[in-house]
Amino acid sequence: MTILIRNGIVVDTEPQPVVVGTADVRIEDGKIAEVGPGLPDVPGAEVIDASGMIVMPGFVDSHRHTWQAGIRAVAPDMTFQGYLQRILGELAPGYRPEDVYAGNLAGALECLDAGITTLLDWSHVQFTPAHTEQAVRALRESGIRSVFGFCHGGAPEGLVEEGRRVHDTYFGTPGLVSMAVAALGPEIVGEEHALDEWRLARDLDLPVTVHLGGQSQESAARGLAFLRDNGLLSTPTTYVHANHYADDHLKLIADTGGSVSVSPIDEMTLGIGYPVSGRARAAGIPTSLSVDTVSCAPGDMFSLMRAAFAMERGRPGGDGLGFTTRDVLRMATIEGAEVVGLGDVTGSLRPGKQADVVLLRTDTLGMAAAQDPIGAVVLNAGTDAVDTVLVAGRVVKRDGRLLHHDVTAVLESLTESAARVTAASS
Repeated sequence: MTILIRNGIVVDTEPQPVVVGTADVRIEDGKIAEVGPGLPDVPGAEVIDASGMIVMPGFVDSHRHTWQAGIRAVAPDMTFQGYLQRILGELAPGYRPEDVYAGNLAGALECLDAGITTLLDWSHVQFTPAHTEQAVRALRESGIRSVFGFCHGGAPEGLVEEGRRVHDTYFGTPGLVSMAVAALGPEIVGEEHALDEWRLARDLDLPVTVHLGGQSQESAARGLAFLRDNGLLSTPTTYVHANHYADDHLKLIADTGGSVSVSPIDEMTLGIGYPVSGRARAAGIPTSLSVDTVSCAPGDMFSLMRAAFAMERGRPGGDGLGFTTRDVLRMATIEGAEVVGLGDVTGSLRPGKQADVVLLRTDTLGMAAAQDPIGAVVLNAGTDAVDTVLVAGRVVKRDGRLLHHDVTAVLESLTESAARVTAASS
């Protein structure tokens, strides 16, 4: 199947974000085939008129607790300790498998609606095999490209067996949904448990995504030393909330192939620390953006890009003034894809990659007459600008509407689930 996207304002991101100009994009069998002006017609091709629209790669969210879509803004002013108590201590235990399904489906569709075509679902609600089944099912049914970050929620001694079961049951063949080990890590659990998490990742040849470096400088240094001393740094690892690492720690992470996920709004509002975006990138670490949780943060990439840009540029003494809108757009696309292990698959419009593409309207008062399309994407665009979204060449949103789901029914299910979960914990 051929799709021709015609006459768009094309923005690509690899190796660095650049405005290609008015051009076409040809998609063959779900992959980018060619990008350029005046591409020839293809008999039988589906043509998408992108005149006046920005055509760019889809966004990548490298760390989202997607199951929490039904408790949006449940505690918008809480601290990190409040999050642990209210969300994980009180609300999470009340989640049934069907609640996980409702949250994951609505959360994944929220991503697609906002132009996020790739998601790492950091899922720490795996209380039973049925919870896991429904989480994976929802991701698959949504149509989003995703990495399911499996965080074992049962007895510690069952971690390895259950992780292998999940891998063999749901991820034996390639597809839009793949797997990572979402590790609690040495700053949260005991050393033996943490060792088992990395052993599971090594045995299954999976990457690790872990909350490390977000508590204190002492805790960050101790956790990284644990990984180093136990020979675990060779496993591809994403450090979430890595704000408290010193420069020599960041260098070690860079030298051992690690990556970083920054949740700029949650990190500031929950008191996790000042986002490490510029410092991590200066150390040579692939650095990405993530929502974390809509329980106390917005769920779209436009908000994250603006927050990350402003926070880095606003460092005292002008230290962040070299950080640009192109840097933050790269974090939101190709760099995010690299962080979640899909840099060869998505994140740019390079021929041969999967056609994960977003078309943004510019015929609105908030986007009209933009002189720099990249600046406009970062500083001016919002979810209302997302007109069309493709994942692997499949159109999942067009003319501002999601195509393959009864959104009203999805929202009704989410609302019912949210009412039951919150009532049970009150």
